[in-house]
Amino acid sequence: MWRSKHVAGEFFAAHVAGVLERREYSVNQAVSGAGTMSKRAFIALAMLLWGAQPSQAYTATIERAFTEVSLKLPTTASVTVCHGFGCAHRTEVGLGSGDRARLAALLAAGRASAEAERRAVATAVAWFDRRVGPQAGTTGRIARASFLTRTGPGQMDCIDTSRNVTSLLLILHQLRLIKHHEIDSLVARGVLLDGRGPHATAVLRETRSGRKWAIDNWTRNYGERPDVLPLEQWMTER
Repeated sequence: MWRSKHVAGEFFAAHVAGVLERREYSVNQAVSGAGTMSKRAFIALAMLLWGAQPSQAYTATIERAFTEVSLKLPTTASVTVCHGFGCAHRTEVGLGSGDRARLAALLAAGRASAEAERRAVATAVAWFDRRVGPQAGTTGRIARASFLTRTGPGQMDCIDTSRNVTSLLLILHQLRLIKHHEIDSLVARGVLLDGRGPHATAVLRETRSGRKWAIDNWTRNYGERPDVLPLEQWMTER
């Protein structure tokens, strides 16, 4: 899933802080099992996964994750869509009053509770995927796209999908449509040695309970609703 040392290192430096606490393996041991992943990229990833410290300012972490790959933060009028693996391709999509009204209508269904809001967010993620797909050329994207399945500018790896979902969440926040959650830092799992490839997701944090939820549409085909899972459960899945 990793395009280069820059993409892997910059992404995980911004997002992975404190996610994994496993430090049993040395970087050299990790590299020996890296397989098709770039050796340099895996070294950068492993060092960041095992050496990162928790961040106290998730908004700063999110902003840094965007700026370190020269990706603009979204606004309520424009969003840059990542695609083609590692945000190698970017398509700027304008958002008009009709789009904002549609998002408001979708999120209105979530006002009653945090659970209802997560369902509404999932509906909005599916709508957003369909909204930007024709312009980005991603209407044919498949679930779990990787170098082992299907590649190209019309596909998305988890670097792309996690950033795109985070962009939507930030837009919803800017529009004050999210009432029961805050936008949290992106999180990653998997280090190959545990039998799982590196994978990242957007995250919501429930305001009252503090519980974190993965909002992950890399596991779904174009236009489908994302997985919405407790983060601790998401961290254990493959």
